[in-house]
Amino acid sequence: MINGVYPETQEVEVIVNGCLNVLFPDKAIAKVEEQERVVVPQCVDDWFIFCTSVGYDLANALYIVKGHMPVAIYEWLQNNNDNQELLARAWMDGYEVEKEPLYYVKLPFVSQSTDFEKETTYTYIIVNITTDEMQPSTSNRNHGSWKAELTEEQIKDMPGGDVYWRFAVLVEEAESEA
Repeated sequence: MINGVYPETQEVEVIVNGCLNVLFPDKAIAKVEEQERVVVPQCVDDWFIFCTSVGYDLANALYIVKGHMPVAIYEWLQNNNDNQELLARAWMDGYEVEKEPLYYVKLPFVSQSTDFEKETTYTYIIVNITTDEMQPSTSNRNHGSWKAELTEEQIKDMPGGDVYWRFAVLVEEAESEA
């Protein structure tokens, strides 16, 4: 076990067998790999940004009282007791934000060909993320500020979003079908 690190002498003190202290040059000690960062939802990142902006410490960040924190973080902490420990580890050791699933809004369009057979094609809803303007597109690709890959929240926030949500398809699933 490492007992001390001394930058001025570039030495590391190691306890061997629980009682013997040995000094090694720093370069002789293999660096212990940094612990993997915990992965947390976006609401935790948003909460940490708020907490640091108002000078909260970890105790304030963990003060679980309805009305003290946004509903999303309150519910996340209340839904699973392990989330309280996860929040504390994220605060102390650093974290990564989990990637939200992305969806296409894939609307079926049935057309009739000249020989009276019906053909189904698809139209995708794309959204300009700077203006919230929506329009149909034959492409499911992102172009500049126009996005076809949308989060659940972006879809449900559209006018008529609950209807569009019924046509949401996970990007990964749509790509595997292609």
